[in-house]
Amino acid sequence: MADDAASAPPTAQLAAASISSPPSSDLEPPTSRTRIRAILDAGDAMAGERVVVGGWVKTGRQQGKGEFAFLEVNDGSCQGNLQVMVEKDVHPLASLTHTGTSVLVEGVLKKPPAEAKQRIELKVERVIELGEVDAAAYPLPKTKITLETLRDFVHLRARTNTIGAVARIRHQLAYATHSFFDENGFLYIHTPIITTSDCEGAGEMFQVTALFSQAEKVEKELKENPAPSEADVEAAKLVVKEKGDAVAQLKAAKASKQEITAAVSVLTKAKENVLRVEERSKLKPGLPLKGDGKIAFENDFFKRQAFLTVSGQLQVETYACALSNVYTFGPTFRAENSHTSRHLAEFWMVEPEIAFANLQDDMNCAERYVQYLCKWLLKHCREDMEFMVKHVDKTAIERLELVSSTPFERISYTKAVEILEGVDKKFENKVEWGIDLASEHERYLTEVIFRRPVIVYNYPKGIKAFYMRLNDDQKTVAAMDVLVPKVGELIGGSQREERLDILKQRILDADLPLEPYEWYLDLRRFGSVKHSGFGLGFERMILFATGLENIRDVIPFPRYPGRADL
Repeated sequence: MADDAASAPPTAQLAAASISSPPSSDLEPPTSRTRIRAILDAGDAMAGERVVVGGWVKTGRQQGKGEFAFLEVNDGSCQGNLQVMVEKDVHPLASLTHTGTSVLVEGVLKKPPAEAKQRIELKVERVIELGEVDAAAYPLPKTKITLETLRDFVHLRARTNTIGAVARIRHQLAYATHSFFDENGFLYIHTPIITTSDCEGAGEMFQVTALFSQAEKVEKELKENPAPSEADVEAAKLVVKEKGDAVAQLKAAKASKQEITAAVSVLTKAKENVLRVEERSKLKPGLPLKGDGKIAFENDFFKRQAFLTVSGQLQVETYACALSNVYTFGPTFRAENSHTSRHLAEFWMVEPEIAFANLQDDMNCAERYVQYLCKWLLKHCREDMEFMVKHVDKTAIERLELVSSTPFERISYTKAVEILEGVDKKFENKVEWGIDLASEHERYLTEVIFRRPVIVYNYPKGIKAFYMRLNDDQKTVAAMDVLVPKVGELIGGSQREERLDILKQRILDADLPLEPYEWYLDLRRFGSVKHSGFGLGFERMILFATGLENIRDVIPFPRYPGRADL
């Protein structure tokens, strides 16, 4: 597999964003805008060029007794700002200088005086568009604001330096993910967000149902138009009998075809009315219940219980068992009432699945993938990573360089427990064989003991999911976790159980019903194949790269208990 970062992404080549299609006479002309990143990268080489620039004012100040103003403008294409100079004759300065103001301006790039920090600046000749800001009401001040406070303004926080940098880093990691798997022959599979299977068997899933909206609709309808009574149903049936008798009488009297047809039509409508009345008579307020008092999900949209997925793994295995190497990359959901800095209710997972692969192959792929991501960031996100070093975590770049260039240590779970039991350190969580290693244990192994990424493999079967292959010792499964500095577990994976009888028993041992997993068992019934895969928590990868402490700050719209803004 390739392990070097590929060529620069196309975004780096799109310096000037313009529409090349022929203009329509009945529309305003297209905007040809030069990205600030392209200007700053070129430096004084673009001096003398006329450009259109758009962005938001970071800071603004009037100078020369109000004769002109300097604006620091950022358009999100990079961390740096472009200094923009506007004279009062071009536009009233007071409306331009407030932080948050949006501007689209045209002018000429010039070299600033030699003593200036900037290598290039824009002298504005025309203000094309202006989005003003009420400075008293704008919630993002020029001064420093905490990330915790910014979570109350998720619709505006991307305008800050830190969240803007995170967005660009996140984009590059996503781009690198697709590049890595494409270069190594994987197909990208879109797995469903709505599922009827619990991949983890933990039961902490968000339910998808239309029963509540249906119940509200029925309740409203019954208030406006009460359900028919038994007497109403009998009356409707009596009408059917009368109309039926009328048809019979016409036939006996050898009435004309036209008369009989008209009578039959009336009878048909009467029968349809009985069906409607009987159906409405069954309407009751509240959720539909079965005889045992449980909710009747057969009346729901999917005719069964459905959930938001906790993982696309089970579904993507179906494609691995046909197309060999595949991966899915999308949102997953967990209804875990956790308020820690490492948990979200909605998060993204990268989940490759490899046919004809054992645990060793799985570990090799995971190591190459993580190293590829680190190299990619070092090559394509240097400016934003340097910002993180300066303002967030001074070891961020060192950590990427370490992981990208150092072979990962590999030890069994049993060996890891022995090591941790033998160290002269008191952990909050007791170390003993059979426990699920806590973050403090994982970080101690990777940060203190080995000082490099660590892959721990062959975990006790009691703490791992039912689909992981049972080892010959009957006590452990062929599972592996990739541990990295700063976050601990970054990847969890395993060789999947390909033996039908053993997989059936593992499902039952997990107290799960077999019926929802019959399709999964079919993969073992029909051409079973040894296969392996893993899942990388995308937000955890961003935490590892940036050094940020809270996972809520590395996803654009964080969802966690009590919060689902926007």
